[in-house]
Amino acid sequence: MSYVGGLQLASTTVLLSTSLQVNCSTLNLTELPPLPLDTTELHVQDNRLTSVSPGHFDRLVGLKKVSLSGNPFHCDCRIQYLRNWLLKNRAIVLTEPTCASPSSVAQRAISELNDDLFSSCVQASCINVAYNIVMGVMLCFVIVLLLWSLIIARKSTFTLYIDERHSGFEADSLRSRKPKHRKRLHAVVSEDSTDLDSLICAENLERPLLNMELLPQVLDVLHKKHNIKIKAT
Repeated sequence: MSYVGGLQLASTTVLLSTSLQVNCSTLNLTELPPLPLDTTELHVQDNRLTSVSPGHFDRLVGLKKVSLSGNPFHCDCRIQYLRNWLLKNRAIVLTEPTCASPSSVAQRAISELNDDLFSSCVQASCINVAYNIVMGVMLCFVIVLLLWSLIIARKSTFTLYIDERHSGFEADSLRSRKPKHRKRLHAVVSEDSTDLDSLICAENLERPLLNMELLPQVLDVLHKKHNIKIKAT
């Protein structure tokens, strides 16, 4: 006897050394459980099955009796596998299962469903396959495009042109704030605080390094580490 989550799924009875009976009837099953490969009798009547998964019975080559009646089978594309299997194994089916829905085929034996009912199933399957192929190709294309863009970006050289009229600008943020400079400037102001011209002259003499003196170092770092070239125009 088998259990899943405390629910009794089926009872198995060994009739002979080569026979195995599986009884899953009246258990409110909505899908078939995994079955032993050596099952010879299968009873799943009076459950809530609406379809049978494709290939579920294919490995049960020793089946001698099968009972599927009393289930509310929904006869759409998903029932096609069971219908084809029933057509090949009529001799071992104890009671013919019937369709419960849709209303157009209600109470009709599943094995009696004609091929016209499944004509649209092949087309839908082909559309799904084509859609999956197209989406796969598009995904691969996007990945290749991203990789190509990354490679191009790593190999690219960026050039920044600076107009000559800005080349002589001083960067206040780069001015030296060394104590030596402040002392010299203070000394000049103390000597003659009333002489504005002398103050301006002294400050000009003690002016810190201009940004253009540091520019070659900045350009060198940008070129070596970031592959960015800056040219003056």
